[in-house]
Amino acid sequence: MDMLQNVLGGGQSHEELNDFVNRYQTGQPWEGISDQEAKDRYGQIATQLPAQQYRESAEQAFANLSPDQRAQLAQLLQSQAQQHSINVPGLNQPGFGQQAQQDPAVLAGVTTQMHEQQPNMLQQLLGSGGALSNPLAKAALAGITAMAAQKLLGGRT
Repeated sequence: MDMLQNVLGGGQSHEELNDFVNRYQTGQPWEGISDQEAKDRYGQIATQLPAQQYRESAEQAFANLSPDQRAQLAQLLQSQAQQHSINVPGLNQPGFGQQAQQDPAVLAGVTTQMHEQQPNMLQQLLGSGGALSNPLAKAALAGITAMAAQKLLGGRT
């Protein structure tokens, strides 16, 4: 409950987090959540997660995407990392997009490495240069956050 109190210390209530999780789970994962809200909530919640909890949340979020969507997200991450001259082991290996397409754990592993290097790296990559206008970028940030919030709230949504 300490983690939840840290998150709620920012003025959020259980109801606000429940509402966020419910909106994420209704329709497509990028619908009903603004770009700014996805970015802000990610910064408030996901950046505070320990690596294992982050990885589990990311894997659950990426499992909600279709294989084609995961491959597109992998390509977006690769292009954004290259554009910002960020080296993430595994991200630029040949076939990364195909691996991510087949297994959400591959994509979760790479984003967890980013999180371990710098907790807000994914937020910076996907929230800059117009990348957040891509619905998959918003789905990634909102998804990781929603899955983590659901766990913090004890699965009550």
